[in-house]
Amino acid sequence: VPALQALRHRLPHAHITLVGLAAAKPVLRFFPNLVDELVEFPGDDAFPEKEVDTHALPGFYHSMRKRRFDVAIQLHGSGGRSNAIVQKMEPAQWVGFVPDAQAAEPGRLMPWPDDLHEVHRYLALLEYIGIPAHDDRYELGVGPEDEAQARELAAESGLMLERLVIVHPGARLRSRRWPVERFAAVASALADDGWHVALTGSSAELELVQAVQRAATKPMVNLCGATDLNSLAAMVKLARLLICNDTGISHVAAGVGTPSVVIASGSDVRRWAPLDKDRHCVLHAALPCRPCAYEVCPIGHPCALGVSVSEVLAAAREYLLEQLTGEEDVESTQ
Repeated sequence: VPALQALRHRLPHAHITLVGLAAAKPVLRFFPNLVDELVEFPGDDAFPEKEVDTHALPGFYHSMRKRRFDVAIQLHGSGGRSNAIVQKMEPAQWVGFVPDAQAAEPGRLMPWPDDLHEVHRYLALLEYIGIPAHDDRYELGVGPEDEAQARELAAESGLMLERLVIVHPGARLRSRRWPVERFAAVASALADDGWHVALTGSSAELELVQAVQRAATKPMVNLCGATDLNSLAAMVKLARLLICNDTGISHVAAGVGTPSVVIASGSDVRRWAPLDKDRHCVLHAALPCRPCAYEVCPIGHPCALGVSVSEVLAAAREYLLEQLTGEEDVESTQ
């Protein structure tokens, strides 16, 4: 998103097409001015996020070639497979990363910067091709309708927003999930402290969220499947704190400014951790097998087990106490 913001700022009148997955549709509602359209990509065998729609692929490439794009910017990793996809669209020119430094071309093809954070990589690419890109901030534009929906859902569920802590135990890969019983222990302890805990997740994660409910020693409000991405973002914005795995909702919290405690099991924290380290605490165990792409850990999940309940609770309580103390200071000043 920061890269798209820089691109739009430099080319305010360009027609910008994003080629990506259908999952980007609700995300783009937050950023209506960054791209003009989303063209859905039918998938590729190299990418696990989507099953390939082989029947749609020929028509997709035919349509892309007919567009005669002036330029295609490859913003999907080092380019080992994605560069070939971009070239098959036959734009007038294309720019992006290359995995081999010997294939680099100044101002066009940039060697993959493996040591940079994900946000800074794509800003660096724009700088490389001559587009000023210094601002790494982004803000999710939660609309009044989304916020109203979140407030209504909280009221119906008996949740006090000024006491709300959101616990989100899901992640796409099972190897990226902190254990259910540990999420339950943290949630129960915070409920004992007087906080209202809501469990969130997609409809597909209902069984996982219910497992946290069963393991908890206090009743938990289950909002699994009750929100779409936009109302969930609004709920996170209104909450005091988010506790989650290193997954998409972590970036939602960063975008709406809500403090978070992120348990990073197996992911590359150098690449994906929120940039604001004061507002977001990322807990992880340093292991030589990181980063991991296994669906299920084959060696007993030491990265997840290396983060204790007490560590997460301590970080959560510190953030919550800071907020309460800050409010008391404001009240005493007034």
